[in-house]
Amino acid sequence: MESNKAFAKIILHLLIIITIFVWILPTMGLLITSFRPAEDVNNTGWWTVFSSPLDFTQYTIENYSRVFHSVGMDVAFKNSFLIAIFGTLIPVVVAAFAAFGLSKLSFKGRGIVYGVIISLLVVPLQLTFIPILKLYNIINLSGTFVGLWLAHTGYGLPLAVFMLHNFFQGLPDDLFEAAYIDGASIWTVFYRLALPLSVPAIASLFIFQFLWVWNDLLVALIYLGGSRSVAPLTMKLTNLVGSYGQDWHLLTSAAFISMIIPLIIFFSLQRYFVKGILAGSVKG
Repeated sequence: MESNKAFAKIILHLLIIITIFVWILPTMGLLITSFRPAEDVNNTGWWTVFSSPLDFTQYTIENYSRVFHSVGMDVAFKNSFLIAIFGTLIPVVVAAFAAFGLSKLSFKGRGIVYGVIISLLVVPLQLTFIPILKLYNIINLSGTFVGLWLAHTGYGLPLAVFMLHNFFQGLPDDLFEAAYIDGASIWTVFYRLALPLSVPAIASLFIFQFLWVWNDLLVALIYLGGSRSVAPLTMKLTNLVGSYGQDWHLLTSAAFISMIIPLIIFFSLQRYFVKGILAGSVKG
């Protein structure tokens, strides 16, 4: 029996190691390529650096320098930051109110409303692009940050409500009933009890939504168009590659530059991440 457990543990560890290797290998290749000259990138594979890894003449920071000094990069960073912050805060706040109401307040049709919201998870985003874009053109929201914030709010709300609803559903009803008996209002219960207890779930949701908005290219391209004044970092980085595919090696450096802000967000909230992912999965 003990030998079977030891064998199963060895197999499990081997599978984990293989998974980690398969996951890290492309990222490592991307990182090494970002420090190689364009001529070397075009002529040899990234793995050739291991033939003499301490030969620092085969590395360069020119790719990063060209990306940082490209025209409009500072504006693109600012635009991405504005889009990501409000494109994350708005759906998280709205979802917190909606999830609390759907899980802890009794009213007719609550299950139907929740079911309709969750059903939106299976609707492809591409089906909404043309009708929403036509509406934006009518009300002059096309090419504006507000229009993009509203789009990300609509696309992010179903998953956000689902995650927070499960968490609020797992909170004991006795806690809220005691607060109501003491004279607390619904707003006080939500602000003083529900929100502080749901910090792990909100933090994990914030990470998911921020990463989605920060890395988004398609939604921004549809609703912002090609205007450089409102273009986020993802649109700016795609323009680094020429019309005929030249300078594609700059994308490797640009990829790691674009990772700076998401990594800061993730490591700042990582202690809540696992708790938030498991929120609502176990009752009692």
